[in-house]
Amino acid sequence: MEVRFAFLAEWYDPTAALLRRYQLFYYPKDSSVEMFDVKNQRIFLRRTKYDDIHQEDLFVGNRVNVFSRQLNLIEYGDQYTANKLGSKKERTLALIKPDVVTKIGDALELIYSSNLIVTKAKMTKLTWSEATDFYVEHQSKPFFNNLVQFLSSGPVVAMELMGDEAVSIWRKLLGPADSAVARREAPQSVRAQFGTDGIKNVGHGSDSLAAAARELEFFFPSTIGHGPSNTAIYTDCTCCIIKPHAVSEGLAGKILNAISAAGFEISALQMFNVDRANAEEFYEVYKGVVAEYPSMVTELCSGPCMVLEIHSTDTQQTFREFCGPADPEIARHLRPTTLRALYGKDKVKNAVHCTDLPEDGVLEVGGISVTHALLYSPCTEKYTHIISSV
Repeated sequence: MEVRFAFLAEWYDPTAALLRRYQLFYYPKDSSVEMFDVKNQRIFLRRTKYDDIHQEDLFVGNRVNVFSRQLNLIEYGDQYTANKLGSKKERTLALIKPDVVTKIGDALELIYSSNLIVTKAKMTKLTWSEATDFYVEHQSKPFFNNLVQFLSSGPVVAMELMGDEAVSIWRKLLGPADSAVARREAPQSVRAQFGTDGIKNVGHGSDSLAAAARELEFFFPSTIGHGPSNTAIYTDCTCCIIKPHAVSEGLAGKILNAISAAGFEISALQMFNVDRANAEEFYEVYKGVVAEYPSMVTELCSGPCMVLEIHSTDTQQTFREFCGPADPEIARHLRPTTLRALYGKDKVKNAVHCTDLPEDGVLEVGGISVTHALLYSPCTEKYTHIISSV
């Protein structure tokens, strides 16, 4: 019997302003998909080969694109799919502490090499009160005040990690809580390599599924509110978006490391999913100007992207030069050390978007921080709901 995975998926139809539900079927044998309209009880898409979806993309909570429709996978469609694809899937919080926040690229590299994926991420600076709330279970311990003081002393990066046995894998990557013990007992661990002691110990990992659920809700609330605010500063800055193809290929860590190594400060970071209508509006300035406009839109809403605020002197010009020509082939010939030369594939999947015009840097970066994650549309100087938070 041929293997088939089933999911219940939702798609927001902007024309009708309706949320439509489908059964999505995926056949790994030939990478084909099929869709069934739940409300109208009829086939919506006959079985069709579709190479842009892979089995590892299929888990509840993820978004997948099927012929330009961004589908939210909300439930497993049958017990077989739940058993095969969902039984060991876990979510956990990975928190990178202030002492090594500049090494976030290294952390991402390690995460992806361990077959975990980052589904949410945000750079934030906790207040004393927020840090106290986060570590409330340690309140009676002698190191509590030092722990809270350190956690609130600078930016941190909170991430939701997804994968098989994510809780135990991330804690194993971190190593023993005391960095000195880690150097003796787990010399390859992150804390052994970068930690100082038991408090300045690189990161935090949830110790159980229950703790993970509570801690993820603290940083990424599912109800009203957006958790601790991010660190965008809006001055002397430019916007960089690590595109979905680069995120899904596990290149975000390398790109972040390259940006830091070149002397740029990453002053804010957040992951987003962009819907098609907002991607069209964000790229509106390119419509009718570049032939790749429709493909650029499709790429931007094809999966999670990572939005960065880059802070430096003369930022827009120097960072744009660092990104390189829009066409990676040209970049590889003329400027082989630029981001697009190293990590781009073609003019659409060219690794990163960067601000075109100096006056747009602050406008585009606006998307990282305002409550509804608004971005200014380039060159329009008006708020638009460009990006909705993951």
